[in-house]
Amino acid sequence: MFKRVVAAMMMTTMGLMATNVLQDAIDRAEPGSKLELPAGEYVGNIVIDKPLIIDGVDKKAKIVGDGNGTVVTIRSDYVTVKNLTILRSGKEHEKVDAGISIKNARHVTVENCRIDDCLFGIDLEQVHESAIVRNWIRSKPFSLGLRGDAIRLWYSNDNNISYNHVTRSRDVVVWYSHGNVIEHNFGEYSRYSLHFMYAGKNEVLYNTYEHNSVGIFFMYSQDTVAIGNVIKNSLGTTGLGIGLKDASNFKLIGNTVIYCARGFYIDRSPFQPDMQNIIRNNRILYNAEGIHFHSLSIDNVIEGNIFKGNIDNVVDEEPLLGHSLKNRWDGNYWDDYEGFDRNGDGIGDTPYNLFYYADRMWLLNPNVKFFYASPVVSIMNFLAKLAPLSEPLRLLEDKHPVMQESYLEKEGVVR
Repeated sequence: MFKRVVAAMMMTTMGLMATNVLQDAIDRAEPGSKLELPAGEYVGNIVIDKPLIIDGVDKKAKIVGDGNGTVVTIRSDYVTVKNLTILRSGKEHEKVDAGISIKNARHVTVENCRIDDCLFGIDLEQVHESAIVRNWIRSKPFSLGLRGDAIRLWYSNDNNISYNHVTRSRDVVVWYSHGNVIEHNFGEYSRYSLHFMYAGKNEVLYNTYEHNSVGIFFMYSQDTVAIGNVIKNSLGTTGLGIGLKDASNFKLIGNTVIYCARGFYIDRSPFQPDMQNIIRNNRILYNAEGIHFHSLSIDNVIEGNIFKGNIDNVVDEEPLLGHSLKNRWDGNYWDDYEGFDRNGDGIGDTPYNLFYYADRMWLLNPNVKFFYASPVVSIMNFLAKLAPLSEPLRLLEDKHPVMQESYLEKEGVVR
């Protein structure tokens, strides 16, 4: 049973007093106590160094920093902070000035908090078995590269990050962190919606990311699943939906990537020998490029996906080396497939082959891209298909192309 302590002393109508009433209440509280904060403003830059619950109850309590350092610092196991508005951290990146900083702790919960005008939102360093749930987070009104990360996991394992709303921050990062579940979050107008480095055995489930530079990027990581995520409108020169770099034993299943500069970006993945990546049952729709191969990437299993409305379904930066051809393509729907289905089994009678013809010359010489879709290139492409003067470059072969996208959806393959 928690012992209840009501923090009845509030700030005056002028806002902030010289005495930090909330910190005094924390210092006096017995471990395991619960502080219920009435509506009002409380002086920030507090430190919680014992098991404690701080609850804003009616969500009208604000903890306001002085514009220097971190507003709420947690240095204990079994701490819960919820139903609070946390404002006005410092501006120093090297000190990781944050709304909430948690370090060397377990079983910490941050729930239903609004964190605004804070450089970093919630910073977790060596934090395990904790929950960051249903928070709204925004950084300071700086240019994109100068903002802090909304949520930052550093050597932090087995945490739950769910139902958070991130807007106008820099990144959500998961570095050197394993076994975390990241689900049902929403992110917008930031840089990396979700960025992994040297991380493993994480689960990324049913998140939605819109209008960010990058959706989800996995780097130097392995043994992770990403299921049911929706990434929209990742635009700009670096815009991409889901990226794999030096990533092994991944399962990317049932995701929707739509209106991005590049849908999937694959760079030296899988990286570990004798491992595969599974890219299955995804909807890859209306992107400039559906899947982009940056360098040697072989043995990916790419099956049961819908490729529709992309300017280029597959791009290989080095088509002469045939990187994309060295992966397994099977049972995908291709909106430019020109075969028939005489026996009505829903599978094309002939394989789907993707070649580089004249209209793809810009992939070998980027300067030619200026003429992309021009009448001259279109005529060259038609003539190359009608009577090719040389053997076109083959990018991939799918031996069992699906005739209609509705077939995959009807069978419950794509959700």
